[in-house]
Amino acid sequence: MKKIKIGYWGITSLMSAFMLMSSVPDIVLHPDAVAMITHLGYPKYFIPFIGVCKILGVITILIPGFGRFKEWAYAGLVFDLIGAIYSHISVGDPVTIWVFPASGLILVIGSYIFYRKQLSLTKAKCAD
Repeated sequence: MKKIKIGYWGITSLMSAFMLMSSVPDIVLHPDAVAMITHLGYPKYFIPFIGVCKILGVITILIPGFGRFKEWAYAGLVFDLIGAIYSHISVGDPVTIWVFPASGLILVIGSYIFYRKQLSLTKAKCAD
């Protein structure tokens, strides 16, 4: 149980830092974020919305409890990152560009796997 808890918090911390660092430029409409989102074909008003959603998702994942909301938060982050990867590939961006959302996706999936392992062990412990 201890290894799973350490693994969960380790990868979840990395995932949270990654998602928070990617959300701040969105919220403040940093020129690089605006350039990237318009390059992908999305409107400028979409940027702060996505940034706020990322932050809310990370907060939901980090707060204890809220099981159903955590599932939705993980799903939202996965949709965001898959959409980013797909968008970059669709406009012909090289791997060096879309490897960043792919890395974030790996972190989110890893965090979710550890979350589910931790949850199943907790439920098994309660059943004993």
